[in-house]
Amino acid sequence: MVSGHMRNNENGFTYPLTLAVVILFLLLFTFRVEQLLTERKLSYENTIILQEEYYFHSSVKKIEEIMQSGGVIPSKGTFTYLKGSIGFQADIPIGTVQKINFTLRMHTGTTVVGRGFFDIASKKMIKWIEIY
Repeated sequence: MVSGHMRNNENGFTYPLTLAVVILFLLLFTFRVEQLLTERKLSYENTIILQEEYYFHSSVKKIEEIMQSGGVIPSKGTFTYLKGSIGFQADIPIGTVQKINFTLRMHTGTTVVGRGFFDIASKKMIKWIEIY
């Protein structure tokens, strides 16, 4: 009877220990999966932000090229890219400064608006403001 009582005791001890180890493993596993998903999401968001910045930068460079070649900047226009497009609208210059509004529309549905101020004399952008 004493040995039977000991075996019961061992079973009573092994089950909660196994359960605790399994729960601990699941918690760690869940935490790692969550961490991985967060990292992947951040990586994806960074990629999109870099892409948006590249599109704005390219559009600004195209406007500067038009200015430097002696061309007239149209009052409205669109630059088309692989994953989005940028529409621009040029205001009438005030003195030597011309303000141009840029609207980025990504194929994902995201819209970002930026405003560039261009110096007509140096034919370069002198100020950039992103509008949220």
